[in-house]
Amino acid sequence: MRGEDTDVREVQVRIGEVNLGGSLGVPQGARGLVIFAHGSGSSRFSPRNQAVARTLREAGLATLLFDLLSPEEEAEDAVTAELRFDIAFLARRLEEVSAWVERQPELADLPRGYFGSSTGAAAALVAAARRPQGILAVVSRGGRPDLAMPVLDRVRAPTLLLVGGADTEVLELNEQALDALWGLKEMRAIPGATHLFEEPGALEQVARFAADWFTKYLGETGWEAHP
Repeated sequence: MRGEDTDVREVQVRIGEVNLGGSLGVPQGARGLVIFAHGSGSSRFSPRNQAVARTLREAGLATLLFDLLSPEEEAEDAVTAELRFDIAFLARRLEEVSAWVERQPELADLPRGYFGSSTGAAAALVAAARRPQGILAVVSRGGRPDLAMPVLDRVRAPTLLLVGGADTEVLELNEQALDALWGLKEMRAIPGATHLFEEPGALEQVARFAADWFTKYLGETGWEAHP
């Protein structure tokens, strides 16, 4: 996954009294926008999410990676470790960032999807369940969709679960979540990959599957065209 990041710029996402750092990349003629939700203890600088985001931009999709917590919240969470596992809070924060996107002239008309990793995948699914008309596709990388179990039957966006084939515990949890999801859904296990997809070629497969999924479903007619 190569490519220059000259199309990426830092932004400040204002949510009420909170400022969140973000990295926004909008390739020319972008056909959609993918909003990233990182996992517990991570940030918008996650090298794995950044690598996936580069592949998405190469496929003609805009990307927004942002910090789910403000610096002050990060400092609090470093002591308590409470916010990083508060799925309801993280989902609300993701919804608020989605509302911010809708107010940006260059982004407002782009079809949107969520890419979530680890606990961020649960937050993405909860937020997608609450925004059935606004989020047209969801991809989870090594995620914990089981933490969103109470709302999975309300998710209407086509959902792709990507899991390491050797990540046995998380694989089982994803299988349970797949059964609970409503509508168009798919799970792909990357052979031999562990939780962080550090094996040669594993993350490239994740990025390729994600790019194909978003390219397919972030269309003008959205998920309803793909029953």
